Amino acid sequence: MSIELTPLPYKASLLEPFISERTVQLHHGGHQAAYVKNLNSMMELDGDTRSLEEVIQDSTGATFNNAAQVWNHEFLWNSLTPPGTSPSIELQEELNRAFGSTDGFVSQLIQAGATHFGSGWAWLVHDGSKLQITTTANAELPSLTTSQPLLTIDVWEHAYY
Repeated sequence: MSIELTPLPYKASLLEPFISERTVQLHHGGHQAAYVKNLNSMMELDGDTRSLEEVIQDSTGATFNNAAQVWNHEFLWNSLTPPGTSPSIELQEELNRAFGSTDGFVSQLIQAGATHFGSGWAWLVHDGSKLQITTTANAELPSLTTSQPLLTIDVWEHAYY
């Protein structure tokens, strides 16, 4: 089974002015495409036919890193929405409960990403009972068995040009 580079769910320019079209194109067509290519090369060498999620769950080292980065980037693109898009009423209520307000959530997410040491990801997750902000290092992702990721922000140094 070959892992595919999933097309963006919107035009690369749709996130402007917050993320430039050029940055989205470089990130998706450059970095993410390289992770897909590297992962497929490793899987082909091993005769590996597992799904992306199975590779993430069962691998370490370079195979895990490339697989997790593919998954994280796919999740990133599906997490982001064009400027002016509001969260659903239900999500706004949950954000208010957990962070005091939507602005409080945004502030805490920015703080988590800005203070994360090294490369990684800032996440909004639901742990089964409440919303939480967490960060992961490098290619790591939140435990998919104990929390449901809802949003991620790439805080790798190459993320924003």
